[in-house]
This record gives sequence, C-alpha cells and structure tokens, in this order.
Amino acid sequence: MKRKLLYMAMGVVGMMGLHSCDLDEYNPSAGSSTIEDFATWSGLQTNCYSTLYHELYSKEDFLFFSECGTDLWLNLADKDYAQQYFYYDAIGVANSQTRKTWQQAYSVIATCNSVINNAGNVNGGDANAIKVLSAEAKTIRAFMHLTLATYYGPIPLCTSEVGEVDKNPKRNTLQEVYNSITTDLKEAAADLGVEPYGGNYARVTKKTALGLLARAYAQGAGEDLTENGVSYWQRAKEVAEDLIANKNTYGLYLYDNVDDLWAQDNNRNNKENLFVAAGLDAQGPDAGMAGSYLNCQNWLYTFTMCDPYNMNLLYKIQTSMNNYLGTKSGGIMAPSKYAIDVFGDWDKRYENSFLTAFGYFTVEGMAARSFDKQTVTLSSATLKRYGMNEDFANAKVYPYVAMKQVESAIGKQNVATGIYEKGGNQNIVPTKNAFVIEQPLATDEDRILIWLSKSKLTDEEKKQYKCFVMNIDDLFDADGNYRSEQWQPGTMATNANKLFPSLIKFNWIYDGAMRVDNYESRNGDVAIMRAAEVYMIAAEANVMLGNASAAAQYLKPLRDRAARTGVAPALSNPTEQDILDEYAREFVGEHMRWPVLKRHDAIKNAIAKHNTRAASNWKDAYVWRPIPQLFLDQISNKEEFGDNGYGYTAKSGLENF
Repeated sequence: MKRKLLYMAMGVVGMMGLHSCDLDEYNPSAGSSTIEDFATWSGLQTNCYSTLYHELYSKEDFLFFSECGTDLWLNLADKDYAQQYFYYDAIGVANSQTRKTWQQAYSVIATCNSVINNAGNVNGGDANAIKVLSAEAKTIRAFMHLTLATYYGPIPLCTSEVGEVDKNPKRNTLQEVYNSITTDLKEAAADLGVEPYGGNYARVTKKTALGLLARAYAQGAGEDLTENGVSYWQRAKEVAEDLIANKNTYGLYLYDNVDDLWAQDNNRNNKENLFVAAGLDAQGPDAGMAGSYLNCQNWLYTFTMCDPYNMNLLYKIQTSMNNYLGTKSGGIMAPSKYAIDVFGDWDKRYENSFLTAFGYFTVEGMAARSFDKQTVTLSSATLKRYGMNEDFANAKVYPYVAMKQVESAIGKQNVATGIYEKGGNQNIVPTKNAFVIEQPLATDEDRILIWLSKSKLTDEEKKQYKCFVMNIDDLFDADGNYRSEQWQPGTMATNANKLFPSLIKFNWIYDGAMRVDNYESRNGDVAIMRAAEVYMIAAEANVMLGNASAAAQYLKPLRDRAARTGVAPALSNPTEQDILDEYAREFVGEHMRWPVLKRHDAIKNAIAKHNTRAASNWKDAYVWRPIPQLFLDQISNKEEFGDNGYGYTAKSGLENF
C-alpha cells in the first residue's frame, strides 16, 4: 500500500498557495543539519503540529469545508460569499477550500513520515522520548489521513517523506486507508503516556489516540467497513466505552456544568480536551511546539459574528478597538433556523453557543469607554423608530461588560473583568464568560440594547422590554432563508434583518487571547476533539447497533450538565435522528457537522429540510469533496486519478471503488 504523493517540503508550503506564517520567524528545528541528531529530529517532529493552528483551525477554509453545505449554516441574507460550500453553487476542483485542506494534510503527513521512518537512526536523546515522539507523529499522521478520507473518499496512502515526489499516484481503497489509520492509532496508544510529553498540553497523549480511534471507527462505519469481520460500529462502541469506563485511568474528563466547559478561564488547557489546536500563550510562544508563532492569528469568530452596529440609532457605532465583540466585518456564517430550533428551552448549550443579546462595554481607565459614556439614554425618536415601548423615553440602559487592559509578555491584552449588576450601580460581578447571557432575557434587564428572542413574543410582550426585541423566527422567510429586505418594526425601515445569533465558541477575551495591537484576531485554543465526542460516539454506535437504552445512558451526562436548574431532559429511546440532533446541540460550529452527516448518509435529507438553496444544487457526486485542480494538474495520470465527479476530468476516479 506504499504510495508516493505529490507534495512539497514543509519549508516551502507557501509555494503551494497556503496562507502560512512568514518562514523567517520562530523555527522549532534545532541542532545539527542531519536528521540523525536528536535535537534536529525532535525539532522536525514539532512541525507535525504546525498546520493545526496555523491553518486548519484558525482560518475560514476548513471551517466552511467542515461545517457548511449542511443543515446548520446559511450565508447571511442569502449572499454568495463562499457559495460553493454553503450551497454547492459552482463547487469544483478550483475552489481554495478543497485545495488548502488537501495540501495542508498531505504536507504534514510527509513530515510525520520523515519523523517515523528516521526514529531508529537518531543519535542522542532518551529512548523513551524517541518512542513517545514517534507515537505522536503516528497519531497526527492518522488524523490527517482520516481527515482526507472523511472528505475525499478513497485517497492515496502517503508513506513518503518530505521532498519525495510521485507524478503517478494511485488511490487506495477506503478499507486500506482505514486499516492504516487504525493501525497507527493502536500503535500510538500503546506507546503514548497519559500525561503529555514535557508537560505540554498541546501534545497528543494516549487518550488522544484512543479518542481518534473511536472517531475513525465511527466514520468508517458509515462506509460499511469491518475489521476481522466485525462491524466498525461495534469497534467504535468498544473503544468509546472503554475510554468512558476507565476515564480515570486515561485522564478523560467531562465538566459537570456546560458553563465551565466554555468558561474563558478554562480555554487554555481545558480539562475536557483530548486533542487541541493550541493558540498563543500569554507568556510568549512555547519553545517546545510549532504552531505558537507570534504573528499567526485566529480569525474564526469573525465569520460567525453579526454586526449590531447596523442598528446605528440604537446601538451606536463604536470603534472596533477594545470592543469585546471584536471586528464588525466578515459576519456571514449565520445559523439556520434548525440550528436554533434544535435547542430546547431547557438547554444552556444554546447561550453557550450563540450570542443573541447585545449591550455596551466599558474599558477601565479610558474616558471614552467610561460607565457614564457607555450609558445610553433612550430617546422618544429612537423608541418610535424601532417600535419599542415609548413609555421608556429617557430611561437608561447601562453597560453590560466591564473590561480592562493588562500588560503581558506579548503586549497589552484586553480582558473582561466581569459584568455589571442591573440598576446602574457600577458593581462588577465576576462571570465565567461575558458572552454567555442567560436565556430568556428577564423583563427587568437594563443592560441590553438588542435581543433576538428564540421564543416567539407578541408585540405586547416585546413592549415589556427596555431593549429592541426581534423574534428570531422573523429573520427567516417561508423557505428558511434569511430575509434580504430591510425590517420595519416601527416608523422606518431598519437593518434588523442583518442581525443573527452569533457563534461565540471562538471569541475569547481573556488574558493571552486578545491583543490590543491586533484586536481583530483572537488566539484561544480550539478543541479538535473533546470528551463529549467520546460519549456521543458511544451513544451513536449503540443506536446503530440497536441498543437504544444503552445509548441513552451515554447521552444523559451531556444533557444533564446542559440542563437548567430543575429540569430533567429525559431521552430514553434515542433514534438515529436524535443522535444527529444531539451532535448539533453539543458541537455546533466545531468542525464536525459535514463528517457526522456524511457517515449517516444524511446530508441530502438534512439540507432538503433546512438548507433549501443547497438542496437545489445538490448532486450525488457531492458526497465527496472535489480533488483539487492544482494537484491534478501536477500529476501525469489525472484522468485515471479523477476529480471525484466534478467534471474537470472525464472519470471520477471512483469507478473501481
């Protein structure tokens, strides 16, 4: 199964069209120029991690690639930005998202191969360190092969090293690819420790390898794969249940309260993470890992944050500097109606996922951001224009978030110190996450200017609130698309149609995540896999094997920790659709929706219900993403290799698979 692929050395990834960081910055490779030297070899090993934060989990490409074209996301007001992945409109081999994911994954695999293949020749260093670092490389190689197989189907297995080129690559069967993935992960799990190498939480551990093994079995189960005659669903069940049953041994941890999972203070070194794309540390770049370069930023939140400043007579224009919401530009990835409706009223995951209430903020020591300056007096004209209760004329709306600037090793940071109490008394109350605002909003709320209500309120009910209230249902037309026309709740047309519930999982405002000199980006950690997925896979596999009652037991901890006080969200006999719904609630926006729907052969049905524009463009070939044109044009057998059925080559390349 050994195949050589066309890829370039990591040092020249910029030539492949990737948006990479400058190549003359911090380089973790050290020591002599020969790979046999431990310092050089171990330095190269850190580059196995480089793409995780630099590209896959900080830019729009893989976010759109993994989440869009599903039932969860629409383009705001039916716009055409990245329409190829939101709506399968003109999707093809030339799209940058498919090219970047392919290139980034294969370039890292080549680095992993160089590390693994040369481990036996390394001089110096501890034998156990070499074993562990090799196992880390196997884990990441398996992860990248799994990523490729998940989206592109039968792919060439890559065992070649950096710099080796094959102009005539051949595809492997999915069974061959998954055999390689599971073998890598089993071998890695045997050699990795429970604690990360060097105490660096950004490195993979035993639970990472086992968690990814459960994920690989679940994904392969959707392709009807088996191992020694045993269904991959059974294998997924066995691995996930073992992790849960022996969670203390493996260090698997599930927060008791979903609020703690998304607490700002818990983003770094989150106890629930099995695998993480680690951001920039407040104390400077970690010298032991590739991926913490000072000038690499995470832009994910910008694509999912709406712009309340469009309501500019009520929510007046603020400069983005020091703004706890972040940049005003780029917000085009809006949740579908299903993505909102799937959350029950009992579920705190809703406000831990989406921001729907918008208020002002203060910044300590800045006169223009003082409490008084950020207090709004409601005028009769504003109330009338926005259809608000005119009895609130001259009423005050106070700031919501208190912020300050702190000095750190990498410069000034903006951090939230808490939220203000109601009533305008300027008392600051600590909060786990300033973006998480309990729903539904209380009628005596006096710190919020705009609220998007999940419950459908009457006009009279809206008038109980001092803020502008819009029902989320009213953002959508009869086909479930966002309205493009201006909304007129009062005397004049407004831009309320440009509002939408905004994903906040990638918006961080703690010390180390938000630099004053680069306020539009964030540098928090992004979970690639966390413990909740292990529980979900255990439930999912049991449902697919006909064990609904067992599945319910694995869903229960996730639902219990998300439930509001006094609510017991029972689900005793979950179905396959219940599993898909629970994945949506738990992991909305976390680079998982397309793979989950894919393994249940549910994309076509899901978009028919909840993403009608995507459904209108759907073709059966789209069950696999397109092979990138750049790759096809560089090989000598592109017609034989095929493009997965997108029309650039005469054959799809899947005819014999």
